[in-house]
Amino acid sequence: MIRPTNPLIFMFCVCFILTGYSQNDINTAEYRRSSLYTLMVVDSTRNFSQIIQETFTNSKIPEKFNNHITSERSIPKLYNDTLSKENLIAAQKVAITDYLSTHDIAKSMISKWFNRSEQGGFNMNLISERGFYSASDLDVKIARNSERGTAMLADAGEELIKNTFVIVNNFKYTNKEEVAEKAKGLLSSISSVASLAGAGDVAIASETVGEGVGILGKGYVIKTDAHLYRLKWNEEVANIFYNDYWTEDGQIDEERVKAFNESNVFELEYIGTQMAYANLQSTSFTKKTDEELITIATVKASDAVTAKLQREYEVFRTKTPLMSTEPLSAKIGLKEGLEKGDKYEVLEQVLNKEGKTEYQRIGVIKVDKDQIWDNRFNADEENTDQTLEYTVFTGKRKKYYSGMLIRQIN
Repeated sequence: MIRPTNPLIFMFCVCFILTGYSQNDINTAEYRRSSLYTLMVVDSTRNFSQIIQETFTNSKIPEKFNNHITSERSIPKLYNDTLSKENLIAAQKVAITDYLSTHDIAKSMISKWFNRSEQGGFNMNLISERGFYSASDLDVKIARNSERGTAMLADAGEELIKNTFVIVNNFKYTNKEEVAEKAKGLLSSISSVASLAGAGDVAIASETVGEGVGILGKGYVIKTDAHLYRLKWNEEVANIFYNDYWTEDGQIDEERVKAFNESNVFELEYIGTQMAYANLQSTSFTKKTDEELITIATVKASDAVTAKLQREYEVFRTKTPLMSTEPLSAKIGLKEGLEKGDKYEVLEQVLNKEGKTEYQRIGVIKVDKDQIWDNRFNADEENTDQTLEYTVFTGKRKKYYSGMLIRQIN
């Protein structure tokens, strides 16, 4: 996977990096994941707000990301939601961006990356662990006097710290029965029904119109507007951090500790916003309580909006290792928003002359429309006939091997 010039080093790296890439144990695959911190807007006046908040707080970060939660998981509602739809989204963005800035969320994420202690000392342990680097090679004091060490620090920053993201979800519960009642007499206008649902999507309305208020008017919709941010880390910020703030336990420099505490160089860059919803049907046959149904819908809405953000914004797209070539497959599916016809580039990881990691495309594969894994939350209960445990792709499989990384391109 890594292609150094020395063949012995190459063989060692391949053996090390591909450990766990077998079809039977893909969960141990070692590759550099992006990191994610998720928060939600809390509005106690909304129906089932406590259940939604508890569900969100207890849910796990998607497995394709490193967990980079630092502390708080929620922020208060700081905007007027009686605004028009267009103005509301803009107001949300401004309020959330301001909150993240004034509460030093970016700085807290940097502190986590460098394992900042109570005394103010930093170390490279987490970066070494997540990037599969040698901790000694990442020694900052040595790196400052070594071209190779400086290149490795830069590589760690570009591969890991720079690919750290924040998603802030704003959930809203809607009872479909109430929507259906309001929609009587408006069924000829799908957009009107969708607006009443608060979904901003015609799918709910289409179902209501197509199959009747009496049936589809019973159920729950959890809608979320999700705002995506990226931790800013570039050469300028890195130089300031290593030269002005870096200090270690055992030899703490109090001036550097103070400088970091008072710094304002760490920021989150706004990437974009997407909306998604989970439309969960309640029938007379369900044995689940309303609270259980709302819990399921909350998790599904969160997963759906994360998938939409990845599809829309290339910078947020994650890499996934190929699980096998017989069949050509990977452990991603409907939860990640896969659709028939989706194309993925197959990447080989190489080291350039400066010792930095690069990814070279060696081919393109396509999702097999008939073999997409349903790995959505609660899928095992909703789709009892499913036998797939991975998604199958079509392509020239002889060109690839297990452990190569794939990334969506459309």
